[in-house]
Parts: sequence; structure tokens; C-alpha cells
Amino acid sequence: MSQTLYLECYSGISGDMTVAALLDLGADQQLLKKALKSLPITGFETVISRVKKAGLDVCDFYVKLDQDNHDHDMAYLHGDDHHHQGEKHTHHHLTEPGHHHPHQEKKNHSHDHRGLPEIVEIINQAQITDHAKALAIRIFSIIADAEAKAHGVDRERVHFHEVGAVDSIVDIVAVAVCLDNLNIREVIVPDVYEGRGFVRCQHGVIPVPVPAVTHIAASHQLNLHITDTNGELITPTGAAIVAAIKTCDQLPRQFAIEKTGIGAGKRTYDRPSLLRAMLITDKSKKNGDIYKLETNIDDCGGEILGFVMERLFEAGARDVHYIPVYMKKNRPAYLLNVICSEADIETLEQIIFEETTTIGNRRIQMESIGLKRTIKRMLPGCYSVRKNRPLDRR
Repeated sequence: MSQTLYLECYSGISGDMTVAALLDLGADQQLLKKALKSLPITGFETVISRVKKAGLDVCDFYVKLDQDNHDHDMAYLHGDDHHHQGEKHTHHHLTEPGHHHPHQEKKNHSHDHRGLPEIVEIINQAQITDHAKALAIRIFSIIADAEAKAHGVDRERVHFHEVGAVDSIVDIVAVAVCLDNLNIREVIVPDVYEGRGFVRCQHGVIPVPVPAVTHIAASHQLNLHITDTNGELITPTGAAIVAAIKTCDQLPRQFAIEKTGIGAGKRTYDRPSLLRAMLITDKSKKNGDIYKLETNIDDCGGEILGFVMERLFEAGARDVHYIPVYMKKNRPAYLLNVICSEADIETLEQIIFEETTTIGNRRIQMESIGLKRTIKRMLPGCYSVRKNRPLDRR
């Protein structure tokens, strides 16, 4: 059974925070480790642990790389006046060929970068489900498109640094595997909180939200909420994850929380770096909720209307009836009412548009209530309730 996920991004979002929150929700750690081990890349190991954040016991997911000098501390990101507080944050960037991180030792150029096609091939070789592969590739594609737009280059010319690519591949594949393992298909993200100011990257000092994040937010209608926090709360990976998995930005009027998971971030600002994830059940939809489809129809013969009624019942309508009405210039017409469940709306509307002369339809959500019904076989000699006469004994 698929589940609905609600991401509460009051402290922003990043790849490692998302993985940690999903693991805390119950994603299978051994399954994840097996999936990451199947990736045809080396130079990393993952550490899953419990840490304290603001006094809360939360999950931490850390990708430990053989070359860890691309992890920027707070002083590097924000300048010497911003003191490092004992935590590091892996901040990857997509770059054009020939650009290198100022603190990264240059390696053999033929292995220095990975483009999107190479990363897609790596993901496709992993021993994970097709759904997880497709999701991971979608997340990477969203980042590549945003970085290409930010730097004014073609998508094919945008590459990851090799070390940063490993970190990003692990985070993104881990997110896809965990979501698939939890069978999450609906994801609600009302808004994502971001900081302000400037951060350093290999291109220089850039504003927050960083350009890649703003392009992702614009292309995928993310709801940003800018806070007074001086720093970057949303990483490009985090923004791309939201863009790839969000199916709704409105919480139900009422919902029950089935389970909660909290993932730890690696930065410390004026607010705890936490991502809270909840599996929820919509309680605002009652079992008796139904819809009425209401349509004005004129210039349509009775034979056609009778045929339409039969088709609507066959397609799942609970009830269908016509009401004689007068329309413009006192022209006789009919008001078609169809009672149905939400799942059947699209099918029934298609029949109405195909088979009648109407050009519009109204949807009205309703609540139904009725007497409890039972069906019983009446023995010979019993009386019919409806006509108050003995039933036929034959």
C-alpha cells in the first residue's frame, strides 16, 4: 500500500538530511547499504548514526569520502567572521569543464569530471529497482538543467567534480532507494525555508538562495519562505529532491500522523538543522464523501440522453438522472446530475463530453448519509414490505 509523506522543511533541506529522515521513518538500512555497495564507484563509505540536535535524538547520514577536503566549513562558506561550530557540510557544485575548487588538488583531467551521461550510466548499473533508478536520474537531471541555466552553458557542458559527484550520487541514490522502500508515492511539501546573505563556491561569492536553487524553484513551482537566517538552508540537491518528488503543496484539513522521522543536517545556524518527515493519513475525506457532476444540456435528443445514462452507469456512476429545465429564451433543456466517487470523475466527464452537446461541467463535493442496508432472502409466506402482499410461492 502506497504512503503519503509530508516534509517539514523549516530548516531547509539537503540530500543527507533527506536520507537521514527517511531512514528514521523506517527505511531498511541493510537494503540501502546493499544498494549503495552495488554502485560502480569507489572512494566512499557511509555512516548511519544517532546524534543529538537541540536535545532531540535524530538520525544522521554521513558520506565519508577518501578525499574529504571538498567539505566546506562555515568559515569558508561565510568568511572568517562566521565561526565554525564543530560541524561540516558537504556542499557540491556542478561546474563547467576546466573549473576547479580552489581547495581541491587537481587530478588527472580525464578523471576530474563526470557529466550527466556518465552519472546516468552509473545509476543504471546499480542493483536497485527501476522506479528508484528513474527517480535518481530525474533528480540529477533537474540539478543539471538548473546549473546549466545558472552558468549560461549547455546541459552537456555541465559536469560534477569527481569527488563531489561521488557524494551527490550516493545521497541522491540513497534518497531514491529509501522512498521506493517505504513505497511513498504521494509527497506533500507546503513550503521550503531558506536563509539569506552570501556563500562562497568555486566560482566566487554568490547570493542565497544560490542561482541553481532559484532556477529549480522557478521551474518546479517550489514555495520558498525566506527567513532572517544568514546562510544557505537549501542546497541544490535538496531543492532538486523536492522538485522531483513533490506531488502536492497543501496539507489535508485533518490528518493523522502514522510515523515521524527526523534527519540531521551538518550546519549550525540560529536554528537547529533538522528535516522532519511524517507519514500521514488524510482524515478530512470521509467514507461518505461523493461528488455530483452537474451539466446543462440543450439541443440533444432523448435517445442520446438515454444512451448516455446507460454508459454512465456502466462506467461506475452511482446515480444518474435528468431534470427538465428552461434555458435562454425559454428553450426547453435538461440538467444532467451524476453522483459518483472521486476516482470516477475523469472517466464520467469524458463520457459526458464525448456523447452530449455540453461544453462544460460543474463538480460539487458532497457528503452522503444513508440508512444501513441489508439484503435478505425472504422465505415463502413472508410479506413484501413494499406492496404489503404475500410473495409469490413459486
